[in-house]
Formats: sequence, C-alpha cells, structure tokens
Amino acid sequence: MPDTYSIAELAREFEVTTRTIRFYEDKGLILPERQGQRRVYSPRNRIRLRLIMRGKRLGFSLDEIRGIIDLYDADPTETAQLKHFINKLRERQSILRRQQKDINDTLEELVRREKECEDLLSAKSGQSAS
Repeated sequence: MPDTYSIAELAREFEVTTRTIRFYEDKGLILPERQGQRRVYSPRNRIRLRLIMRGKRLGFSLDEIRGIIDLYDADPTETAQLKHFINKLRERQSILRRQQKDINDTLEELVRREKECEDLLSAKSGQSAS
C-alpha cells in the first residue's frame, strides 16, 4: 500500500470526479496535505473517502457520515462508532421500509385506477357498439 495518493488516483479508485473529492475536502471530511499546489492524500484520507462513499451508497447525509467518521477519531477502539453506526443503520432501514410501504401502496392504487379506467373504457366501447 503506498504512503500517499494523488487526487487522480483516488478519483479513479472510487470512480468519482476530482471535483467530488474537492467537495468532500471543502466540507472538511478529508484533509489532504499539500506539496506545493499538489494535493497529497494519506492512507487515512483514503479510508475516510471509502467510508464517505459507503455512507453515501447507504443513503446517509454528509452530516451523518461526518458523525460516524468523527467518532472513530474520538474512540480508536471503534466501540462508540460501531454503536452509533448500528443506530444509524436501524434508522435508515426504518425510513426505507416506510418508503417501500408508500411505494407499494402507490403502485396498488395505480393498478386499481388503471383497472377502473379500463372498465370504463370497455363499458363505453360496449355502449357505442349498441
């Protein structure tokens, strides 16, 4: 594992743009060192970027991701971070289950309305044939 990474290397590895990485820098989520104009990322920055990408994929906000990552800095044993992460995962699951129920309810309603319209159209077609 290299000692440092360039912004282009990280962008390629995580399949994001360099602009995305700079955005996370602006938000204080990763803090590269500078060698002149060049950004230099440590293995720690790479791990933080991996956690950010995982958090985004799971649907967490940047503030939630920051909270999870910052707990690691405060507690290297990861106990507090893991407990917090479990709570966040449970919250996210609950939200997604509610959204899933809403989507299912909406789909059922759409099917009912479609059937009603087809029945009305069929009835009208039957009337015009008489």
